[in-house]
Amino acid sequence: MYQIAISGAARGDSVEAGKLLAQAMGEAIARSGQALMSGATVGLPNYTAEAYKAAGGKMSVGMSPASSKVEHIMKYRLPTKAYDTIIYSGLHYIGRDSLLITSSDAVISIGGRMGTLHEFTIAVESSTPIGFLQGAGGISTEVQTLISLAHPLREGTDVLFSDDPVELINSIVELLDREHGKYKKLYY
Repeated sequence: MYQIAISGAARGDSVEAGKLLAQAMGEAIARSGQALMSGATVGLPNYTAEAYKAAGGKMSVGMSPASSKVEHIMKYRLPTKAYDTIIYSGLHYIGRDSLLITSSDAVISIGGRMGTLHEFTIAVESSTPIGFLQGAGGISTEVQTLISLAHPLREGTDVLFSDDPVELINSIVELLDREHGKYKKLYY
C-alpha cells in the first residue's frame, strides 16, 4: 500500500470547481487499495478524504499543522472525521507541508493556491512523484507554465497530468511499482 498525499485548495474558487473531482479522486484511491494522506484541512483535501472513507479506503492519515487535537479543532478549525489517525505535527502550515510531502510516496494535486504551489515545490525538490488532476482551475492549471519557466526540473522528478482520477492514480501506482519493483513486498 503506497501513501498517496492529496494536495489542493482549502478555500477559493477551485474548491467549488473541484469538489466532484476531489470526491472522484478519493474513490479512485480507495479502489486502488492505497493509503490516503492529506494536510487534515478543509476544502478539496477533506472532500477527497471523505469520499475515500465512504468508498472503503483502508487508511486515511491527516497531517495537522497543530500541536494537539484541541488546537487542531479550536485554533485552526480543521476537520477530524474523515481520518483514521491525525498526526499533530505542531509545525504550522509550512512545516506540515514539508512533513506531509516527504512522508508520502506520491502526491496528487487538485486545484489549489499558494499552499498547493508550496507542496508542489517540495515534491520537486524531494523527487516525490506528483500528479495533477485537471479541471478545478487554480495552481493545477498553471503549473505547466511554471514548469516551463523553471525548466529543467530536478533530475528524477516525475510530474503527471490527467483529467481522469482513475487514470491518474493508475499512472501513479504504475510509476511507483516501477520505481520500487524490487521492494514491492515492503508496500503490500
